[in-house]
Amino acid sequence: MGRSVSYPSGAIVAFRTLEIDDEDDWEWEYECLVEEVTETARITFPSLEACNGWRGREDRILLRNAFADCGISTYCDLVAIWLAERDDGGYWDADAYHPRSGRAQRWLSQVASRFEAKFGELRMIGRFSNGEAIFERRPVQVSS
Repeated sequence: MGRSVSYPSGAIVAFRTLEIDDEDDWEWEYECLVEEVTETARITFPSLEACNGWRGREDRILLRNAFADCGISTYCDLVAIWLAERDDGGYWDADAYHPRSGRAQRWLSQVASRFEAKFGELRMIGRFSNGEAIFERRPVQVSS
C-alpha cells in the first residue's frame, strides 16, 4: 500500500516540499522550516504559544493555544503543516467542565483560509486507491 505524509485526523493542512540540494543538509533544512513555521504562526495567530510534543510518532506539535495544536509532519520531502483541535488529557479534562470543542471548531473554521494561504504551496487534489496522494502547485497570490 502506498503512503503519504501523516497529519492528525480532521486537521487543517497546508502542504509544501522541503527543497534540499544535498541530502546531508536535510536535518538543517528541516530545523530552518520548523523555525520559519513557528515564527510565522506566532505572528499570524498570537494566541499560539510554544509547545514541544508529539501526536503519535509522526506528528510533531510546535505550538498550542487553548483550542488547537499547530504542528509539522514530514514524509521524504513532503511536509504537512497542520492545525488541529487539541487531543490531550488536559484539554479534555477542561472540556468536561467548560465545553471547548465547539469553540475550538469555530476558531479553526475562522482561521482555516488564512492558515492555508500562509503556509500552503501545494494543494492535495486526490488520492489513489493505494493511499498515495496527488498534489498540484497552488497559484501564487499577489498582495495588493
